[in-house]
Amino acid sequence: MDVVAIGETMVSLTPEKAGLMRHADSFIPKVAGAETNTLIGLSRLGHSTGWISRLGEDELGAMVLKEVKGEGVDTSYVELDASISTGMFFKEIVNDSDVRVYYYRKDSAATKMNPEILNREYITKAKYLFISGITPAISSTCCDTIFQAINIAKDNGVCVVFDPNIRRKLWSEKEAKETLLRLIKRSDIILPGKSEGAFLFGTEDSEQISNACMQLGAKLTVVKLGEEGAYFQSLEEKGYVPGFPISRVVDPVGAGDGFTAGLLSGLLDGLSSRDAVERACITGAIATTVSGDYEGLPDRKLLKEIQRNDKREDVNR
Repeated sequence: MDVVAIGETMVSLTPEKAGLMRHADSFIPKVAGAETNTLIGLSRLGHSTGWISRLGEDELGAMVLKEVKGEGVDTSYVELDASISTGMFFKEIVNDSDVRVYYYRKDSAATKMNPEILNREYITKAKYLFISGITPAISSTCCDTIFQAINIAKDNGVCVVFDPNIRRKLWSEKEAKETLLRLIKRSDIILPGKSEGAFLFGTEDSEQISNACMQLGAKLTVVKLGEEGAYFQSLEEKGYVPGFPISRVVDPVGAGDGFTAGLLSGLLDGLSSRDAVERACITGAIATTVSGDYEGLPDRKLLKEIQRNDKREDVNR
């Protein structure tokens, strides 16, 4: 695999019409998870990806497995558990700038992940191990699994990529901060946003956030700045990359995962850090133009068409 990721993927239910969920009379089921969103984005761009997780052996689990596998992601190390259910959540789109998420994932199959689920060879043969701050938050055994996976990767020269992706509803601020900082110290590439920088380092200044991550041992830090683009810092260079303009945001959820997919795709293709970040800005922006967490992610053909467009106009769909 080019990239292996560990994490929970659930079924999301979104009302057909925008507005408060109390007024909804029908919901659209979709598959959503930060790690699989990223893996799917990479798969569409021609990279080999693998997912480690657990699902309930139920209809929701079957839906997740079908969608992820159908997008070309290897699911050989996804366990099915007939005794426990697949997680789910509701996504309430009140308007374009107000999206709310309500989780129903307590004691889901994925929360029962433990280090025994890990296949050492599967991780050691990957180029990148991708993790987010969500997985260690959903249970103590998941947290143990993530740190064990990192140990395997670090012992075998596999680059560890970490997106803090803070979910305040899942754990206390004290535990979150302590754990996320430990993960940053063990990772090679860090992908925080401004709000995560404020939580972890007490600042929303992108350069200060980046400096803090580099001081903790990162080899590359990319601070996501939304529509403004990103600030990056590697051992060789640093600077700002402007955002990719789009005419209208349909669904902002999943933009960060699209960003990560674009970044890792660029690095896998041998691009410089700056050019990889530019690709990340494109894929992250395009992801917001379609409803759903990963549905709007471009394939290689669409990406090339976008990059050839000197005017950087929005994409016709």
